[in-house]
Amino acid sequence: MTEPEPAPARAAPMTRQSALRRFIARPEFGPLVLLIAMVSLFTVINPAFASLTNIGNALTFTVELGLIALAMTLLMTAGEFDLSVGSIFGFSPVVMWALFNAGTLSLPVAFVVALAVAFFIGWVNGMFVTRLGIPSFLVTLGMLLVVRGTALWVTNGFPQRTWEAGDQWLASVLVGDFFVGGPGGLRVYMSLIWFIVLAFVLHYVLTGTRFGNWIQATGGNSGAARNRGVPTARVKVILFILSSMMAAFAGIISSIRVSAANPNSGTGYELEVIAMVVIGGTVLTGGRGSIIGTVLGVLILRLMRNGIVLIGVPGLAYNIFIGAIILSMMALHAGLERRHNAGT
Repeated sequence: MTEPEPAPARAAPMTRQSALRRFIARPEFGPLVLLIAMVSLFTVINPAFASLTNIGNALTFTVELGLIALAMTLLMTAGEFDLSVGSIFGFSPVVMWALFNAGTLSLPVAFVVALAVAFFIGWVNGMFVTRLGIPSFLVTLGMLLVVRGTALWVTNGFPQRTWEAGDQWLASVLVGDFFVGGPGGLRVYMSLIWFIVLAFVLHYVLTGTRFGNWIQATGGNSGAARNRGVPTARVKVILFILSSMMAAFAGIISSIRVSAANPNSGTGYELEVIAMVVIGGTVLTGGRGSIIGTVLGVLILRLMRNGIVLIGVPGLAYNIFIGAIILSMMALHAGLERRHNAGT
């Protein structure tokens, strides 16, 4: 009499199926599929889209909004968001270059002062939200107007000139470039390196540290988190400060790249940044966020802007694509989450 087949033989296929289901349920799955499909479509229509020159240029413009989006991911995971980042993006380089051009401070010190001003703005936002209980939408909307108005008042609406000869070492540190693969290869700017490093750091903070657990707990259920000893108010203040400082850092990088500090720079950036974060799978109501998803969302929107121009679509139609992608990704995320919850 023969013995029956051992049961564990089916374990491997089931394990692979479960792993695939978990991967599909991840918030990064939808943005990844969309990014691959979009890049493939643009490349088929116009092969110049995949050229090293175009990729290098697209990545250069990706960094500035991407830096803000990284910090916004953590803030939105904690259940808040910041509408003042666009105005801080324009105001901080104005502060730096105005102080430097007045001859009162050296460029490195002016750089630190500009970041310190952004720190203060973020701290004020956080204190208004946590101490006074005012919704972050209203607080940061008011701060948007205050900061933008201050920038216009200080400059009379005129752009500030940037560095002079001998002071360009800061530009090399922030936006200096080099070629991967030698001359004629992929041109990479230092700002992209900053973006990659900060993305890795913040991904680790969110997924591998106690502070990251505090962020998710604060956004998921603030009251329950507070009862368990999570300093929810402190977490939110820190994240508002981080959001402001990342916006300032991005604005300074942009001012060096374009050789001007325009007080109107960053207008409308706050909504585009939130769109990038939402497309990447971060939940607007808080409790769940993904730095990897945000990186994919940043790439999707910035490469889409580049691609629609290359294939001949009018650039003014860009907002139509943004709205359609946001609605599609929200529907996809909701469907995948329902399916995942039904399977558990």
